Amino acid sequence: MATQTKDYYSTLGVKRGATAEDIRKAFRKLARRYHPDVNPNDKRAEEKFKEISQANDVLSDAKKRKIYDQVGFYSDNIDPAAAEAAAHGGYGGGFAGGGFPGGARADGRGGQEVPFDFGGFDFSDFQGSGGHARGGGAQEQAGGGFGGSFKDIFGGMFSGGHKAARGPRPGTDLEYQVSVDFWSAVRGGVARLEIQRQEMCPACKGKSATGGGSECAECHGTGQVTQMGGRMKFNIQCPRCGGTGKQQSGCPTCNGEGVVVRSEPLEFRIKAGTRDGQRIRLAGKGNAGTDGGAAGDLYLIVKVGTHPVFTRVADDIHVTVPVTMTEAALGAKIDVPTIDTHDGGGRTQLKIPPGTQTGQKLRLREKGVPSASREGMRGDEIVEVKIVVPHVQDERSKEILRELAKLNPQDPRAELLGEV
Repeated sequence: MATQTKDYYSTLGVKRGATAEDIRKAFRKLARRYHPDVNPNDKRAEEKFKEISQANDVLSDAKKRKIYDQVGFYSDNIDPAAAEAAAHGGYGGGFAGGGFPGGARADGRGGQEVPFDFGGFDFSDFQGSGGHARGGGAQEQAGGGFGGSFKDIFGGMFSGGHKAARGPRPGTDLEYQVSVDFWSAVRGGVARLEIQRQEMCPACKGKSATGGGSECAECHGTGQVTQMGGRMKFNIQCPRCGGTGKQQSGCPTCNGEGVVVRSEPLEFRIKAGTRDGQRIRLAGKGNAGTDGGAAGDLYLIVKVGTHPVFTRVADDIHVTVPVTMTEAALGAKIDVPTIDTHDGGGRTQLKIPPGTQTGQKLRLREKGVPSASREGMRGDEIVEVKIVVPHVQDERSKEILRELAKLNPQDPRAELLGEV
């Protein structure tokens, strides 16, 4: 079976030199026009949407687009290195001036195309040292540039020169957000949650199919189909059967997916010093692979809870502590809370320097959170001072404050007003 070359640029209505942004805009414009939701029960619109989606899938991917531009079509089985060599007329030493007249190109996008169809040749006598290629009147010595048959040469552009069988496919990764209370993140602990993940199907053991299978209708059991590239034909792995030549019956338990979805309770340890937003990787706890592929990983995004007194910034602990006007003016030693002790009721003494102002921050070294990445290290505790002004009720206290004002006739607003 032969698949005709598709002009993806024409499908999207853009030029060959279009930028990635041009392609994105063109696809979005056409997608809005032909989307099945906008055109219910319209088969033509549905087919058009599939065409533009396929074109966008290739042209929006830089690697796929490069192969498409070089060869004239795209397949996952094309070896990029061989496509590069073919585009420059030097594949195996035979594309440039070897067997193609005038250095013929195989990209289908300008330049000289190959003036004959390889499908009409008999390659059976082309293996030896003086063989002839019958059917087109052309003759080429096997050792004079190609070093083997045409089939071998062009077969090397796909899957490294051999028919690729469907192999193991690894499972995908999972990502969950998990809420952890303030103290568990600080000191460490155990957290639990329930996840949904894909597990290997118990019926088909991840093979996606049961039984021996029947002949593939696409490639008629050969495992290969023919792809057109300009006026050249290339044999590639059959996309329907994966090169096996057989279509197996899908497993009824997993509907041919090879995996089933299960809910699983999970218990994991939180390391002391775990930070908000930190990613914890649990290897092999993601979705199961198929055909013997390895399972993916599970990533847990930690959301740390808050505390009514303490605020955590990285490994530092911030706390606001009220002090009296007298303590701030004369200096004092006061008790401040810390995160030490099991119940969080720790405290330590802090020296308030004379003349301390509201908003001033004082540091308690290594009274913060233990570091999760540096063994034996801790953050600091940052204490912000908040001066509390007393509510004066009696006349005696008022007289004392008036006397204090007379003894200290300073204007705290003088500097501010001087800047205006």
